[in-house]
Amino acid sequence: QPDIIVNRFDHRTAGRTHGHHTSSALLSREAFALSNDPKAYPEQLNKKGLWQPQRLFFNTSWWFYGSQENFKKADKSNLLSLEIGVYDPLTGISNAAIAAASRSSHKSQGFGSAPTLGSRTEYIEIIDGKRPLSNDPFEGINTTWSRLEGGTPIGKMVDRAIESFDFKHPEKSIEALVRIHKAIEQLPASIWKERKLAATKQLLLDCAGVEIQFNAERPYGVAGESLKIKLNVVQQSKLAVELETIKTTEGITQLDQGLETNKRFTQSFEVTLGNSISTPYWLLEKGSLGTFKIENKEWIGKPQTPNPIQIAYQLNIAGTSIAFEAALLHRKTDPVRGEVINPFYIVPALGVTFEQPVFLYANDEAQSLRLNVTNYGEAYDGAIELCHPKGWEVDQETLPITLNGRGSSQFLEYQLKPTAAAESGYLGPLAIQGDKKETVFAVQTLSYTHIPKQYIARPSEAKVVRLDLKIPQIKVGYIAGAGDTVKERLQTVGLSVESIDIETTTLAELKTYDAILVGIRAYNVIESLAYKNQLLFNYAEAGGTLVTQYNTSRGLKTKKLTPLEMKLSRDRVTDEFSTVRILEPKHPALNVPHKITAQDFEGWVQERGLYFPNQWDERFTPLLGMNDAGETEKLGSILVAPHGKGTVVYTGLSFFRELPAGVPGAYRLLINLLAL
Repeated sequence: QPDIIVNRFDHRTAGRTHGHHTSSALLSREAFALSNDPKAYPEQLNKKGLWQPQRLFFNTSWWFYGSQENFKKADKSNLLSLEIGVYDPLTGISNAAIAAASRSSHKSQGFGSAPTLGSRTEYIEIIDGKRPLSNDPFEGINTTWSRLEGGTPIGKMVDRAIESFDFKHPEKSIEALVRIHKAIEQLPASIWKERKLAATKQLLLDCAGVEIQFNAERPYGVAGESLKIKLNVVQQSKLAVELETIKTTEGITQLDQGLETNKRFTQSFEVTLGNSISTPYWLLEKGSLGTFKIENKEWIGKPQTPNPIQIAYQLNIAGTSIAFEAALLHRKTDPVRGEVINPFYIVPALGVTFEQPVFLYANDEAQSLRLNVTNYGEAYDGAIELCHPKGWEVDQETLPITLNGRGSSQFLEYQLKPTAAAESGYLGPLAIQGDKKETVFAVQTLSYTHIPKQYIARPSEAKVVRLDLKIPQIKVGYIAGAGDTVKERLQTVGLSVESIDIETTTLAELKTYDAILVGIRAYNVIESLAYKNQLLFNYAEAGGTLVTQYNTSRGLKTKKLTPLEMKLSRDRVTDEFSTVRILEPKHPALNVPHKITAQDFEGWVQERGLYFPNQWDERFTPLLGMNDAGETEKLGSILVAPHGKGTVVYTGLSFFRELPAGVPGAYRLLINLLAL
């Protein structure tokens, strides 16, 4: 229930930034208009109620104007200016430092940044709601306790507690906090009641110096197991604090344990783990394209799956009983990092993972399919059955497996062969114990130092793809870029592909290859391509085929990606179902060894391509035309040109996505380009 909403992106600039960026702004504007409309989503009224934010802003910046110089010249009379480069005395750091730390936590996209020292102005534009007369976005909005029915007296109590707070003796605030807690409990139900009760409870624990831990004996368990939990609790104040009860799925344990100052109290107890899995709830079942299948509708909108193990306890602080909730955690001591704390997880009894997500069959020969089966329970004795699409033959559909000990694993190997009637589809293992058959999950462990460890479980499957390919007898050299599996995927279907080290290779070595394939974003990440590019151009001029995959327009080591002039843009086609127009149907790249038709662009995933050139030398021939709905046709997805005795190709098509996904047409087209 926000009072104001600030969009980071502009709802009016579709096509100028990533689609999901613009979509977030469009959805925000729509939500602003509908959140207080009883006719919109009436089924949510009982639980969500109605709410009207007061203002919707767009946080603009020079980026949306093309340059800082353009932004300085722009008319800002309709914008509010906010000074955000200020120092926060409560935390001891500036807002800029907080922002930089936040952005630097975005590890997966490499967005680390240093804090900006000194003044920094941000600008926001009013999109909906009443425009403030000043630069205060909260002008005229009541953000005090008086906004709540019965809240005014509580606001006065809070003010007095803050004024009398003793930094050296925080326990002196306990009695005031207890009174505040009682008063908040009397308020009508609201989101603010929930928030302020939780905040007050945390302040009570902090001011009393209470630390309470519920530690699991191991990092994970499976449904139905017994788990030992160790309780550790200490309080640092001189007030009377008593641990009255602990409530778990097993019931309520009455302790009535007085806690002496700075003396640890510990006790162990056991719980039986329920029949649930601690994985993101939207992954529990296989969904469809762009849609998750969620069985429990109560979870929709929650950022994570509710903890299946609920622990509650009751403390008596200064004569008042207050109920608290606690998370079940696992703690261990790492020799380098020290204490490492992670949530406790309930995982499947078995984790069954295919060695690779896609298996490609370019001929009728049998292939070895390996599955890694990991036991997450105490022991497992049963079998794994491999279910497959029609037209496939497997040497043994069921293989026995015996796993002793938690964490033990074993590989199972099946021989799978296509028949003439083989259809592409999905493999799905079943776990068998006696007469019982169950679908199984693949379990992935995410372990990074900046986030809690996670066990991600999703239905186990792998794709089998029947390919109709003609493999030319050519030798291909591959120069790795920012990282993809294109080389390995081409090797899988029988093409001869070898890695080349651009730092040490010579023209003589390059000439031993019929084609050179440059990996994605190579010109963004390989410093030496700023001058080594000429070596590749000389190779093409001498008669070779040089195929360069996509690069981003920002951060290039050189703008000379091909021997002929060409300029990258941010043009892309994000709709993987968009129509593809063949511009040059007689061109060898679309005919040899495979005749490329519209059918070859079926089944693509995520997108067609990205960062297409939008300007090029007239000697380049564009082969394909495509566009997203409502946009102009983009012609730069594949450009081919003669160069000396050879050929240069630049392509922004997403082969790095399509080949790992087993898209037949992508294999056929890329092989054609390499065979030029």
